[in-house]
This record gives sequence, structure tokens and C-alpha cells, in this order.
Amino acid sequence: MAILFSLLAITVDKLLQFSGLVDARNELKTKKMEEKALEVYDVIRSIRDPEKPNTLEELDVVTEKCVEVQELGEEEYLIIIKFSPTVPHCSLATLIGLCLQVKLQRCLPFKHKLEIYISEGTHSTEEDINKQINDKERVAAAMENPNLREIVEQCVIEPDD
Repeated sequence: MAILFSLLAITVDKLLQFSGLVDARNELKTKKMEEKALEVYDVIRSIRDPEKPNTLEELDVVTEKCVEVQELGEEEYLIIIKFSPTVPHCSLATLIGLCLQVKLQRCLPFKHKLEIYISEGTHSTEEDINKQINDKERVAAAMENPNLREIVEQCVIEPDD
């Protein structure tokens, strides 16, 4: 019986492929992921740089291309962000990663898992910083520090429109 169901499933898959329905479904899924990525980008683009009066978007620290979204399950997504500090020895890269974490955790209206990385080759200590940024305990501990929390709040606050 199991063999019969396997053959039936394979046959249905082949029929769907030949009919073009699978391609249409994949196109819809791709479009949905692109829309989610833009939604994420819209949240992070206005984060302010901790040192400069500019946003991360204005400094090209984040771009639309640095956001990737993958579907994990029904209405649950994996968000991968790869940002590029302005200089390879940027002392505030960890703080920028923390700002990204905080703003996305607060603002995204859908269930998600978040992975934030420094783009490969753009920082001298990217491996260490990537570990810190994605360690939930370190993020929570950092946000308990009142001075650090105040800096993060100033960076993630929405500008007046």
C-alpha cells in the first residue's frame, strides 16, 4: 500500500510540474519572500548610526540586498541580515547589530527567527561579533545596561515624519 501511495505522489508531482502549477506556486512563494524581505528592510532602514547623524540606509550599512527571508513553516520565517560596517575596524559594529536585533524583535508583526551577520570580509573581527550579535543571553544582558539601552533606544526610535 505504501508503494502505491509513493507512486501516486510521484505521479501527481509530475502532473503538476508539466501543468506549470508547481512553477506558479514557486513564483508566488518567491514573491512572498521578497515582499517579506522588503517589509524587514523598511523596519531597519531608519535605524540611526550610533556615531553619525545618518541612518544605516544612508551610510549603506544596510541595503535591500542585505535582507533574506526564508519560510520555516506556516507563517514563520527565518530572517537573515548581512550588514556592512562603514570601516573594517568599526568599533560600533556590535552595537549596530544590537540595534538591528532590538528593532526587529519589537516591530515585526510575524513570527520569525533572526540571524544577523556582518557581511563577509567587511570587518576585522566579524566572527567574534557575529557570535555576540546572535547570542540571546548576551543581547539580553546588554539591554540590561542602562547606558547601552539608552544608546540603542536613541538609534531605533522612529524619526518624526
